[in-house]
Amino acid sequence: MSRIAVTGGAGRLGRSLVAGLAAAGHETVSLDRAVSDAVELQGLEQIAVDLTDTDAATRAIAGTRADALIHLAAIAVPFSAPEEVILRTNATMALTVMTAGVAAGIPKIVTASSPTVLGYGAPKGWLPDRLPLDEETTPKPWNAYALSKHLAEQTMAMLARQTGDATRFAAFRPCYVIAPEEWKGAPTQQGHTVAERLADPALSAPALFNYVDARDVATFIDTLLVALPDIPNAEVFFVGADDALARRPLAELLPRFVPGTEELAAELTGTAPAFSNAKARRVLGWRPAHNWRGELGEPPFGPVPHSHPALAPSPDLARKDVLA
Repeated sequence: MSRIAVTGGAGRLGRSLVAGLAAAGHETVSLDRAVSDAVELQGLEQIAVDLTDTDAATRAIAGTRADALIHLAAIAVPFSAPEEVILRTNATMALTVMTAGVAAGIPKIVTASSPTVLGYGAPKGWLPDRLPLDEETTPKPWNAYALSKHLAEQTMAMLARQTGDATRFAAFRPCYVIAPEEWKGAPTQQGHTVAERLADPALSAPALFNYVDARDVATFIDTLLVALPDIPNAEVFFVGADDALARRPLAELLPRFVPGTEELAAELTGTAPAFSNAKARRVLGWRPAHNWRGELGEPPFGPVPHSHPALAPSPDLARKDVLA
C-alpha cells in the first residue's frame, strides 16, 4: 500500500481516480480548491489549497507525506477561459506542483497531459503522418489548453534532467473520460449523453472518437506506479479504450470529419480506435477492462482487427469539444 496525493482530486477524473486507488488499497489524499462532498471522496482525506500559490502548494504537498504524487489539477476545458489565463494557470500549476513534489522528496510523480497536444482540430487543417496515433506522433498544439499540456510534459522532462533517477516521472494522456455514472445516462463533460454521442458521430468527431472509462485510468495509474522504478524515466503514455466511441469503423467516419484522411484511416477497420494504447500494454502490461458496448449492452460489429489483439468483442472540430 502506498500513500498517494492527487491534485484535482475533486474533479471529474479525480474523483474516480481517488476512489479507484483507495479501492485498490492505497491511502489517498485529494488536493483541490475546496473540500468536496462527492460520494467518491466520502471518508477520504482532503486538503483545500490554491495550487497556483507556490508557497501554499509547496506546504500542502510536503504535508501529505506521500509516496507518489498525481497531478490532475488544471483548467480542463479548452476556451473555457481566456487563452492567456488557461496557459498561465495550467503551466504554472504543472511547474509548481511537480517542483513541490521534488522538494518534498516524493519519489514518484505523474502528470496528466492530453491527446490534444497532437493538434487535431486545428482551424487551418491537420493531418498526422499515420494512424493510429501514438506517442511517436509529433505534437502540434494549436490552442492554449493543448500548449499548456505540452508544457506540462516538457516540465516533467526538465525536472527529470535535473534530478536524474532520484525522482521517477511519467506523463499520461487520458482520452475523453467517461465516468461510471455517465454510462447510465448522466451528461458527459460536453453536456451530451454517451448515447447521444453514439447516435450523432459529429459529437464525438472533435475528439476523433476517443474515450476511456475513468475506472481504467485508475488501474492504469496503479499499474504505472508499480512499474515506475523499472521503466525509463519521464515516459509518456496514451491511456484509452481498445475501441472507438462509434458504431461504424473509423475508416468510414474519419474522412467525413477530417478532410484528407481517407488513405490514413483505411487502417482503422472494425472497432479500431484512432489512438493506440499499445505502449501501455507493451511497457506496463496494462489493458483497459471497459468498453462502451459492454457498458451499454450492445453487440460488437465486424471482425476484430489483427493489428489490435487487445480489442474486446464486446478541431474545425467544435472548439469546446476538443477535450481529449
